[in-house]
Amino acid sequence: MKERGPDPDPLLARVKEEGRQRRGKLKVFFGAAAGVGKTYAMLQAAQERRAAGVDVAVGWVDTHGRAESAALLQGLEILPPRRAAYRGTTLQEFDLDAALQRRPTLILVDELAHSNAPGMRHAKRWQDVTELLDSGMDVYATLNVQHLESLNDVVARITGVTVRETVPDSVLEQAAEVELIDLPPEDLLQRLREGKVYVPEQAREAMQSFFQKGNLIALRELALRRTADSVDAQMREYMREHAIRKTWPVAERIMACVSPSPLASCVVRAAKRFADTLRAEWIVAYVETPGHARMSEAARVRIADTLRLAEGLGAETVVLSGHSVSDEILAHARARNVSKIVIGTPHQPFWRRILFGSIADTLIRRSNETDIYVISGEESPNVPYVPPARTRRSGWLSYVWAVAIAALCTAIAWVMFPFFELSNLIMVYLLGVVGVAARGQTAPSILASILSVATFDFFFVPPYFTFAVADKQYLVTFAVMLAVALVIGGLTVRIRWLAESARQRERRTAALYALSREQAGVREVVHILEVGLRHIQEVFRGQMIVLLPGPGGHLMPQPDLPTQFRMDSKEHEVSQWVFQHGQLAGRGTYTLPGAEALYLPLVASRGTLGVLGIQTDDPHALEAPEQLHQLEAFTNQIALALERAQLAEEAQQAHLRMETERLRSSLLSSVSHDLRTPLASITGAASSLLETGDGLSGSAHRELLETIHEEAERLSRLVHNLLEMTRLESGSLEVRKDWHPLEEVVGAALGRLAKQVRGRPVTTRLPAELPLVPMDDVLMEQVLINLLDNAIKHTPDGSPIELAAMADGEAVTVEVADIGPGLPTGDEQRIFQKFARGQPATSRGAGLGLAICQGIVEAHGGRIWAENRPGGGAVFRFTIPLSGRPPEIRASDT
Repeated sequence: MKERGPDPDPLLARVKEEGRQRRGKLKVFFGAAAGVGKTYAMLQAAQERRAAGVDVAVGWVDTHGRAESAALLQGLEILPPRRAAYRGTTLQEFDLDAALQRRPTLILVDELAHSNAPGMRHAKRWQDVTELLDSGMDVYATLNVQHLESLNDVVARITGVTVRETVPDSVLEQAAEVELIDLPPEDLLQRLREGKVYVPEQAREAMQSFFQKGNLIALRELALRRTADSVDAQMREYMREHAIRKTWPVAERIMACVSPSPLASCVVRAAKRFADTLRAEWIVAYVETPGHARMSEAARVRIADTLRLAEGLGAETVVLSGHSVSDEILAHARARNVSKIVIGTPHQPFWRRILFGSIADTLIRRSNETDIYVISGEESPNVPYVPPARTRRSGWLSYVWAVAIAALCTAIAWVMFPFFELSNLIMVYLLGVVGVAARGQTAPSILASILSVATFDFFFVPPYFTFAVADKQYLVTFAVMLAVALVIGGLTVRIRWLAESARQRERRTAALYALSREQAGVREVVHILEVGLRHIQEVFRGQMIVLLPGPGGHLMPQPDLPTQFRMDSKEHEVSQWVFQHGQLAGRGTYTLPGAEALYLPLVASRGTLGVLGIQTDDPHALEAPEQLHQLEAFTNQIALALERAQLAEEAQQAHLRMETERLRSSLLSSVSHDLRTPLASITGAASSLLETGDGLSGSAHRELLETIHEEAERLSRLVHNLLEMTRLESGSLEVRKDWHPLEEVVGAALGRLAKQVRGRPVTTRLPAELPLVPMDDVLMEQVLINLLDNAIKHTPDGSPIELAAMADGEAVTVEVADIGPGLPTGDEQRIFQKFARGQPATSRGAGLGLAICQGIVEAHGGRIWAENRPGGGAVFRFTIPLSGRPPEIRASDT
């Protein structure tokens, strides 16, 4: 048979991917543990590439003091490390920017799983390597098997040590080459004793814990298997690229093919025994053909039970679709590089096998390199055999329809007979056969084909109204007509079945797409569950319940969700088992099948998040494998959305903790400085009065008392600001609005700051026609005091301050302007944040005054902002809305 060329779709996708990003190639030197010689092998390979004329640079290599490794660094360019300060020490790290600037053809980066110091561009070194590859550089790297993310828990169970630094499996899977650096456990332990891996004291501790011989044997097996998986993936990729259709049996992979036969469970168990004996991957496949739609309910249930049995035994189950069972089995076997196919004994009668063959015969004849195992077994006397393709006969109406179509075609042909050739009449009959076959049933289309030939002979071939044939050439016409009718009918049935299968797949895909699209914009857990349950309800029709872990790890039903059913203690025990084991259980499964509902775990990357329970209106709705797989796909989408919501909440909480810590640090820094300075002045003045009070002159005595008084007032303002800020943030600040003249509030504020503004020209511009303002005069006085105090702190002594107000009918605008350094560009909004200070940062104050001003003004319904003045300095403006009608002021009698 002629070999087909490569499948164009995968090749086209590959070309597009390669054209989209020209990445460098990664080679990983892979080992079972530290000390097997990964770095040494990497340096040897680098020296060979350098000798071949390749531009090689060392980005990061840690020789751990091993002289033989250090000797291989001779002649290689070593990029200088980057230094990072961390907790009072200086750490050396791989300098990614230096490597990107140098851009060698090949760069060496040791210890792929290393965690970078805080402050580096990436948290992990493998992320640095990814960026190097994206820039087009080839990379040599080293990695131990215990650092693979997927093996983290396995390594922890074997060694009792949880490895904190891990690398995603995708990094190793994307490597162009994985070279296993293998060393027997005895040799590695000898190197430890000789001090070639760790210093003697550290080596003794390692041999008593992680480096025990049993641990090393298990880690070595993990490394060998992981490397074999990587090589197997590369081989299959090579076979796809070169359109190699035959099987290369380099690794054992078993596929069992099942049908509705009672023997199917024997086939599955036999394949399981094969897989266990050979320690091989195994697959159980079922092929849906057009006959699947005509199967009885018993046959469908048996298929579902067989596939569930296979999944329970650890197999990967697949449901294939196609017209020919043998073609689909062989195509999938070659795509997966299956070495052995297990099937059951054919059940067709001997004469049918002679005339039409069987699936087993076809597989044996066409399998080539793949071994075929035919399993014989005794059927259970309690389970009748159900033939897979003819379990449900076509209804009698279908045969009536076939007869009616044949009669209609004869009537049409009778009308056309005087005017058209016989070949045109044959087309009418063929069209009728297509009409019968379009209803999707084979037997009626065969009947229509036979009736069409018979009526054509009876009515339109001489001698008429008899089945006798005068011209023997018409026999060929009849044979061709019958063959064409049968082929057309069969193809029409097949096309209808394929279209129906495509519609079902499209409905499943559309349902999943609709769910994922709607959940993409949902953040809250309750809304995620509502969306998920609504989509499941649309497809499966029934009652559902979602249980999430509460205090103590016990599952709790989520309230306020639709279509929930009641659970008793037995159902709660089933759901708890599902949550703890991460496996589905309940009705229709082999685990706790006595439950009233089916329970599925909501599994995400971080474990099981909860459990979904479902009671369908149709008790057999989930027996079909494709239905159960679709439900599992729904639960996976819900689990991913829940995990995303949890991660978002955790990120928000982490952000809040960071902000709280930042505010706490700012508060402590600001308050400690502002408390320490006045307290030091008060303490100094008070001690002077106590020690030399009688010997001081009157002026000196008064000056010390004034110092104590001023610094005490300063402390009082600081404490007052802290209390005001606390009231604002807690929402307990009560604004007592009343109608007040603004002039009185301005005068009171200037009066309280009379001492501070002494020596400064203060200009006020308050129009006489200013209306009464609805405000809390005490709070607004505090706003003016904070703004004036801010201007005093940040402007030179003696510089003028301007205070003005104007009204526009809707609000009164007040501004405080100064002539000073102004505001740094971009700080116009930042200065209103808590603990934000202007320039210079060493100026007195806790950075709360402007934040308090903003809180008070906004509590009045106004707004506050800051700008730089064109001629220099800054101006702060705020508005107070003029809402309501002021009281009428009557002239008092004099």
